[in-house]
Amino acid sequence: MAPTPESVSATSPPPPPPPHFVIVPLPAQGHTIPMVDLARLLAERGARASLVVTPVNAARLRGAADLAARAKLPLEIVEVPFPPSAADAGLPPGVENVDQITDYAHFRPFFDVMRELAAPLEAYLRALPAPPSCIISDWSNSWTAGVARRAGVPRLFFHGPSCFYSLCDLNAAAHGLQQQADDDRYVVPGMPVRVEVTKDTQPGFLNSPGWEDLRDAAMEAMRTADGAVVNTFLDLEDEFIACYEAALGKPSAVTTWLDAMDTDSVIYVNFGSLARKVPKYLFEVGHGLEDTGRPFLWVVKESEVATPEVQEWLSALEARVARRGLVVRGWAPQLAILSHRAVGGFVTHCGWNSMLESIAHGVPVVTWPHFSDQFLNERLAVDVLGVGVPVGVTTPVLLFGDEAMAVTRGDVARAVTALMDGGEEAGERRRKAKEYGEKARRAMEKGGSSYESLTQLIHSFTLQGAKNAPEQ
Repeated sequence: MAPTPESVSATSPPPPPPPHFVIVPLPAQGHTIPMVDLARLLAERGARASLVVTPVNAARLRGAADLAARAKLPLEIVEVPFPPSAADAGLPPGVENVDQITDYAHFRPFFDVMRELAAPLEAYLRALPAPPSCIISDWSNSWTAGVARRAGVPRLFFHGPSCFYSLCDLNAAAHGLQQQADDDRYVVPGMPVRVEVTKDTQPGFLNSPGWEDLRDAAMEAMRTADGAVVNTFLDLEDEFIACYEAALGKPSAVTTWLDAMDTDSVIYVNFGSLARKVPKYLFEVGHGLEDTGRPFLWVVKESEVATPEVQEWLSALEARVARRGLVVRGWAPQLAILSHRAVGGFVTHCGWNSMLESIAHGVPVVTWPHFSDQFLNERLAVDVLGVGVPVGVTTPVLLFGDEAMAVTRGDVARAVTALMDGGEEAGERRRKAKEYGEKARRAMEKGGSSYESLTQLIHSFTLQGAKNAPEQ
């Protein structure tokens, strides 16, 4: 029987909110305009887009905001104050955009003052009812890296120039060529075509003497970003886009690494967006994975590896397992990973999205629940569906900590080994997981159970709408 509208509304969970992108342009017209275009494109596709700008720049964007409002697009201008230290830095009153600067001596102070926008941006994020889905910032706004890390929010950097230029810049910087003598001529390495430049014509932004710290900070923020948005299109710069993605290592480096691994050999480890490991348990996870002797792909949050102690430990671990272990800091393309033939198991926090994605791709799981529905999701995977091995957690933890857990490296190694090397039992779990994966695929096909349920839902409200329509 088709569901009635009343029963559907009473039993169906509310739809998830649309993704929310917080966009932080560099206040320079050539940088801001394409990011405003990006915000509008996102809003036209149903995402919420918030442009964070200072008062002078907000006034310049008022026309674009009014057009978006008339089109009922979820695009908003978030106005934050320009740092009051601007006067102490010698900037003239009202100068909040690069194109307002008339004295070269004011350029460097302008970029220094811009760093202080971190505080009002963080205040805006804290005031939101829920964290945004992602921060997209101009690549030169390196200060947003710390904001995103502290907020636990993914961050993409936006590069406005051509991908050809961006690749030249990245490769020249990686080889230290931008510090050549003034009369030196060199060929930019790593380019699919020959590109010869001189000191005067070489790529590079923030390359002036005395700007080295800003340049280094920007390059580091690019390295640690979760991805990039570039202002081009594939048919125009296809080979340069491919090379740029490879040079950045996001996300093609992950799939390239997986391509070199045997089928069903890799254990994938990711504890979702909220569960965070304190150093003690981060170490236990890492040592446990190392002890298995198996290939692994481990996703850690930037906030988890922020201290020198953890960074030093993680670097040492990566050196020891370089041939069989890949550690990804920040975001990773989970669906692409779970669908890869090399992935044979998933250590998960048992969030339902991750569980469903794993089952839909036929990948069995090691269960490490933290809170909420995750313990019952574990029981479903282990006891009912027969596709999981528990790591042995029995006590829920706080949202942003796991100090109360009692999981050792031995527990991690035991559970992973049981999942991946457990003989007949492991084979049966894998068989069941692949069987459920096939059922998930059929459910979404035309005529499948999920397809038909959605059809019934639409049909029920179509009938209800016709019943309530006024008579002509």
